[in-house]
Amino acid sequence: MKSLFFSVYRQPVERKYIPLLFPVFCILGLFADPGFTQSSSTTTAILKTTPVQFEPAVLPDLAASGVQGATGAHSSLSVEVLQKPAGSSQPSPTDSHAGIQHPGLREIPSAAWITPFVALLLAIAIFPLVPSLSHWWEHNSSKLLVAAALGVVTIAYYWLRDFGFPHGGHATDTGLDAVLAMLRHAVIDDFIPFIVLLFSLFVISGGISVSSNVPAHPKTNTFILALGGLLASFIGTTGAAMLLIRPLLQINQERRFVVHTVVFFIFVVCNIGGSLLPVGDPPLFLGYLRGVPFLWTFHLVFEWAFCLVFLLVVYFFWDLWAWKKEPPESILQDATTKEPIRIQGLHNFALLLGVVLCVALLVPGKVLLGWTVPHLFPIGIREMAQILLAGLSMVLTRKAIREANNFNFTAIGEVACLFIGIFITMQVPIEILNARGSQLGLATPAHFFWATGVLSSFLDNAPTYVVFFQTAGTLPWSNPDQLMSGVQTTTGTIPVPLLIAISLGAVFMGANTYIGNGPNFMVKSIAEQAGIKMPSFFGYMLYSIGILIPLFILITLIFIH
Repeated sequence: MKSLFFSVYRQPVERKYIPLLFPVFCILGLFADPGFTQSSSTTTAILKTTPVQFEPAVLPDLAASGVQGATGAHSSLSVEVLQKPAGSSQPSPTDSHAGIQHPGLREIPSAAWITPFVALLLAIAIFPLVPSLSHWWEHNSSKLLVAAALGVVTIAYYWLRDFGFPHGGHATDTGLDAVLAMLRHAVIDDFIPFIVLLFSLFVISGGISVSSNVPAHPKTNTFILALGGLLASFIGTTGAAMLLIRPLLQINQERRFVVHTVVFFIFVVCNIGGSLLPVGDPPLFLGYLRGVPFLWTFHLVFEWAFCLVFLLVVYFFWDLWAWKKEPPESILQDATTKEPIRIQGLHNFALLLGVVLCVALLVPGKVLLGWTVPHLFPIGIREMAQILLAGLSMVLTRKAIREANNFNFTAIGEVACLFIGIFITMQVPIEILNARGSQLGLATPAHFFWATGVLSSFLDNAPTYVVFFQTAGTLPWSNPDQLMSGVQTTTGTIPVPLLIAISLGAVFMGANTYIGNGPNFMVKSIAEQAGIKMPSFFGYMLYSIGILIPLFILITLIFIH
C-alpha cells in the first residue's frame, strides 16, 4: 500500500494538484475553530465573533479620511464608524440610512480567518523550495490557481458570516451584499489601481533602452543604486526600479556574483529611496490626501540620507569583496567588452512623467483647475489615463527597443496573479487591524515605527499606513507645538513625531519581504528572467534581517524620539 501511494504521488499529473489542498486544509481548520458553528435559525454556517464597542475615544473615525488613496478611489480601510454612545440603541445622526439599524458594526472577524492570507504567503515562500512543486510553481497560471482558490475561501467566509462588511458608516447586509462590498474594496478600489499603475510604469520603462557595457566595478554599481535612490522620490519607486533594473543587469551580465546587487537594489530603489515626496511611495501619497502638506515629507531627508549612505557603504564593500572573488576570465571579459552609453526611446521619459502627474493630480473628488475629478466605476479617469499612456508607449516605441530589453509581460503577470489573491485574502487581517488598532497599546513614536513597519512587511504598506495614521490622530499629546492641524483624523490633528514614525515604518520596512511593496516582486521576476537565481522568500528575509533590522534599530535610537 505504501509503495502504491508513493508511485501515485510521483505521477506529475497528480502531484501538481497538491497545492490545491491548501484551501481544503484552510476550510477544515477553520471549521474546527469553536467560533464557527451552526446557526439556530438556518443550516448556514456562521462565525461567532467577539463583540467590540466602537467608541469614539477608542476607534479612529475613518469617515473623516475621505478615503481616496493612491491605490484607489476608496481605500480598503475606508470605514466610517458611527459615533454612538456606549450602550445606546439609537441610530447615529451621522448614519446616512436614517433610522435603520445595521448589525455588525460592533463585530470583527475571528483571527482564525487570516488563515487563507497566511497560507498564500506560505505558498509563495515554500513552493519554490519543494523540488516536486518548484517547476509547476514557475508558471503564472499555477500562481493564479492557488491565489484564486484561497481567495474563494475568503469570499465564502464573507458570504456565510452573520454580519456585514463595514462600508460607508454602516455595515452592509449579510451574504451577497457583504461579498460585493468586500470585493469592491479589494479589487475595484485597491487592486485595479495598484496593478494599473505598476503595469503602466512597467510598459513605459520597458520602452527605454539603456545600452552600455561599462565595466561593472563596485563604483559603477554603487552609483546606479545611488541614482535610483534619488530618482525614486520623484518618479516613484516603481518608475525608478523599472527604469534602472535592466541597465544594471546588463552591465553586470559578465559577472557571476550578482544576487547581492539585486537585493540591495530592492532595498534602496524599490523602497527607501521613495521617502521624500508623496509620489515616491503610496503610503506617503495617502498622507498627502489626508491633509499632510505635499512638501512635508522632505522632513524625512535626514533619515532617508542616513539609510542610503549606510546601505550604499555596506553594498560597496560587499560588492568589492564579491568582485575580487570573480573568476579572472569574467573580470577580463567585463573589462574588455566596452560599449558607450546609448539611450533609446527617450519619448518614454515624458510618458513616465505623465504617469506621475496622473497619480498626483487625477485624484477622484479633487479639484483640478476648477474641474472636479469625477468618481467613475469600475475604472477611474486616473487609471484610464495611465493605460492610455502605456498604450502610446507600445505604439510609439520601436519593436527593436523592447527586444533589446527582452521585454515581455511575465513579470507583471506574476505580480498580478499573486497580488489579486493577496488583496482579497488580506481583507480579514486589515478588518481586524482596523478595529483593534487603537487597542494595541501604542503610545510612543518607536511603537508606531515598529508596528507600522512589521505589518507593512507582510500587508500592503498603504492601508497599514492609514490604520496607524488614524490611530495616532486619536491619541492625546502633551506638547501642542508638535501637533499638525488640518489633517483628516477624528481630532483634526496628528502628533508630528508619530507621523514621522508611521511614514518611515511604512516606507522603509516594505523592503523586509518580497511582498512588502509591489516593485520588490517585479524586480525579483525580471532578475530571474535574466538568469539570476534569486533567494527564496525566507532566503531574502535573511538579507533583510541581517542588514535592514540593525539599520532600523539605529534609526530608532538616533531619529525616533
